[in-house]
Amino acid sequence: MIFHEAARYAHVQAAFSETRTMYRKPPIILAQLLQQYRYWRGKILRLLDIKGRTAWLYSPDCQTHFAGSLHPESPERTEAIEQALRRSGLWLLLQKIEAPDVTEVQLARVHTRRYLNDLESRLPAQGQVQINDDTFLSRHTLQAARKAAGAAVKAVDMVMRKQAKNAFCAVRPPGHHAHADKASGFCFINNVAVAAMHLIAEYRLERVAILDFDVHHGDGTQDIFADDPRVMLLSSFEYPLYPFAEGELPAAAGRNPHIVNTPLKAGDGSQAFRDAVRNRWLPALEAFRPQFILLSAGFDAHKDDELAHLRLTEDDFEWLTKKIMLLANRHAKGRIVSVLEGGYHLPSLAASAKAHIGCLVKASPFF
Repeated sequence: MIFHEAARYAHVQAAFSETRTMYRKPPIILAQLLQQYRYWRGKILRLLDIKGRTAWLYSPDCQTHFAGSLHPESPERTEAIEQALRRSGLWLLLQKIEAPDVTEVQLARVHTRRYLNDLESRLPAQGQVQINDDTFLSRHTLQAARKAAGAAVKAVDMVMRKQAKNAFCAVRPPGHHAHADKASGFCFINNVAVAAMHLIAEYRLERVAILDFDVHHGDGTQDIFADDPRVMLLSSFEYPLYPFAEGELPAAAGRNPHIVNTPLKAGDGSQAFRDAVRNRWLPALEAFRPQFILLSAGFDAHKDDELAHLRLTEDDFEWLTKKIMLLANRHAKGRIVSVLEGGYHLPSLAASAKAHIGCLVKASPFF
């Protein structure tokens, strides 16, 4: 009898213990759910906080510059980039900002008044006016160029004021061949130069770096900053190729010791490009300690671009962007503004720019 009672008691005790364990589980599950809720709530709030996102600077006016139906620098270039971003989902993560006009004061820091007046006087009522071998003015060219420069200025303002983590300026016409007093190579106003001088004049920065990875040398930018050691210019490019023929590549003349040219030869690909960045660019940047990094983002060194003969892929542009971002985090508080230059094969331009912008977007606190 006693044995049976003990057995029954043991059975009841086991059932009670099981019930008690069962009622312990919900608090554990609730704690896990609460942890997940807090995690995703934080992610969503950071996503909704546009100040932590990459800015996309654009202007409808930039699409009105038309150099001719056969000219490679066409409105379809920025459209191709936008479509690639939309398809990838990155488009939803960008804050879209329409560019203002650049001001006369901002232009005057880089370009001569005589040059700007000359461009104004040559604007055609219709069609195109040829400025030189490959550079054409149309009725809306200067308005497009002013918006492109205005986008670069607005972008650096947003990053400096912590209204954006970084920025990409989807603008045209490009700018890095534009000199202080002349247009060339599809370029009229030097967008990155205007942005660099704005940083120096308005924010009192002492060290601004411009990294130009377009397949063509940034000759206009080099000329503008040849005597200004506050600006570092790193330019990788195919040589010989426009703007230089064989034997024409000049040394970095002037008093600026921070101009680093890394010419590549036709057929060079990832290895040569990455070696140049590792061995020349990164050590120079570490020594310079830039307070802000501007990118002349040309994607025409891609192997599919028919205007040149280098063999880069979108993976190389992604690799470079990651390297630059790490360095910017060390020295420049992560401050980067990228401004579109070249890239004329639409599929490779779109893929390369998407890879580049994808890296910038991933600097957001959301990731």
